[in-house]
Amino acid sequence: MAEKSNIPVIELKNVNKHYGELHVLKNINLSVKKGEVVVIIGPSGSGKSTLCRTINRLESIDSGEILIDGKSLPVEGKALAEVRAKISMVFQSFNLFAHKTILENVTIGPTDVLHRPKADAQKEAMQLLKRVGVDSQASKVPAQLSGGQQQRVAIARALAMHPEAMLFDEPTSALDPEMINEVLDVMTELRNDGMTMVIVTHEMNFARRVANRIIFMADGNIVEENTPEEFFTAPKSQRAKEFLESIKGH
Repeated sequence: MAEKSNIPVIELKNVNKHYGELHVLKNINLSVKKGEVVVIIGPSGSGKSTLCRTINRLESIDSGEILIDGKSLPVEGKALAEVRAKISMVFQSFNLFAHKTILENVTIGPTDVLHRPKADAQKEAMQLLKRVGVDSQASKVPAQLSGGQQQRVAIARALAMHPEAMLFDEPTSALDPEMINEVLDVMTELRNDGMTMVIVTHEMNFARRVANRIIFMADGNIVEENTPEEFFTAPKSQRAKEFLESIKGH
């Protein structure tokens, strides 16, 4: 069993991705161990979100390999759906079903994909909604909730799949400032519970607080990776120094 635990949950090897002429991911190598929180930061257009979205093949890659638990990421079909259930994603724009209640949004994955009995799925969904602080909203539809509440529902929905790891693609960038912390607090709790996470974010204080490792990207490259303390106090590359200088006071 010991060997299994040494296998990264997520591993990218020499991953390349183009959009037409634009080379958006350049020979990306990254591995994420169980229980690790990796935060990806960098200027707009650096490839952060694309990288995050390749991990469960929401974006295809041109070359290289992506491994989940040591196995190559399936291209399509049932095998890919199974991987997506294991590696849940939380998006910038919530992606909730507008015509379904909050409770239905959280139970649909467990009942339709994991084939869990409806009563069990509903019971667990209510526990998860309570955990993220929106259980009182269970019978409402998404439009009746604030952005921060919707994003917390999206996190509960991801957790309902019992994922091995979670991907967060700019989870707070569509939120009003006063709602950002309520989402970041839930994510901090997940970190404390040992959830493996890959997070793309602009929230530097949060990144510094929760990350085991900071990945700094620019122009499709991983320019630097380090502990939060080292990265924020003594960045090694000129590119990272300029980036940190540019966001001071934001």
